[in-house]
Amino acid sequence: MQRLPGRDLSEPGVAMAEGFGFTLKATDGKARTGVIHTTRGEIRTPAFMPVGTAATVKAMMPESVAATGADILLGNTYHLMLRPGAERIARLGGLHKFMNWEKPILTDSGGFQVMSLAGLRKLTEEGVKFSSHIDGSKHMLTPERSMEIQKLLGSDIVMCFDECPALPASDEEVAKSMRLSMRWAQRSRDAFGDRPGHALFGIMQGGVNEALRGESAEALKGIGFDGYAVGGLAVGEGQEAMFGVLNYAPDMLPEDKPRYLMGVGKPDDIVGAVERGIDMMDCVLPSRSGRTGQAWTRRGQVNIKNARHQDDPRPLDEACSCPACRNYSRAYLHHVLRSQEIIASMLLTWHNLHYYQELMAGLRGAIEAGSLSAFVADFHARRAEGDIEPL
Repeated sequence: MQRLPGRDLSEPGVAMAEGFGFTLKATDGKARTGVIHTTRGEIRTPAFMPVGTAATVKAMMPESVAATGADILLGNTYHLMLRPGAERIARLGGLHKFMNWEKPILTDSGGFQVMSLAGLRKLTEEGVKFSSHIDGSKHMLTPERSMEIQKLLGSDIVMCFDECPALPASDEEVAKSMRLSMRWAQRSRDAFGDRPGHALFGIMQGGVNEALRGESAEALKGIGFDGYAVGGLAVGEGQEAMFGVLNYAPDMLPEDKPRYLMGVGKPDDIVGAVERGIDMMDCVLPSRSGRTGQAWTRRGQVNIKNARHQDDPRPLDEACSCPACRNYSRAYLHHVLRSQEIIASMLLTWHNLHYYQELMAGLRGAIEAGSLSAFVADFHARRAEGDIEPL
């Protein structure tokens, strides 16, 4: 472990958006812990961002999300532009006021969602024409329009517009897509302009090809961004291939800027990504799993739907201090889920988000203490034990 004297990497001489910075506190191997500074508050890294797709983290109040330990959440450009509309949100005071969230917000560019529309879109050099999945209305999303929407939303961290090909794909397809994304990255940078208090992140593409990843990294560094994302992973390539890319991709990005892995993931994905130098992650998994009765615990995943829980007075996780574990039994959680009561989604989502944030806090503390290897070994050992035995 290397303890760093609180190096402020936003000091004069390091190009960063005004009001935005990154302080690296300590490293342990490739893993890093530090603080991202924004005008709306600090983000402790490594950080997990809950996903608030449509200006809400489903089944959660904003103050409940904050209570789990989240410093930042993610909003979705594609969904918000369609409903209720970016212009409407701007007239109502911006996304923070609209959803009652005072901490930082990162918005994605809309590129990933448009990619997933498949037959509903047409890709050109200019951008993407697509039909709304809501009402079939026609829209055009370009780098310039993505920057405009994210400005109207008032997000603190803006993502450049990119194209993300689904994997597996040929090297030729990946190279063509990556180079288009790099041209769009330059257009995003130009359209973003000078916005004090707001940061713009570039997105590395290149699939699982190391040379293409390197080409993308060099293009992005040549343009210059406030942070850098590793995109195009968790799209069907599997964990082994993802970790293979993460063994080298973060090292291709500037040390003095935050590194964000988009759309990841399961707890073991997160631990592996942090070991490889990632600072930020997001995923719908903890909230989506909560709504379907899947709970993430120190002992792995628990399906509270299973009949084995119906007479169990014990908490979901005896070491957890979230409301679901502190105040309710497995039997109750099983009952309200099977009865399709709304409180089931609320409690299980709160638990999952609490567990994710507790995992991030543990990773930060282990990196700072120089004990990451021991922390990771214990993490995997507990999961290997499996859930507690039925009564």
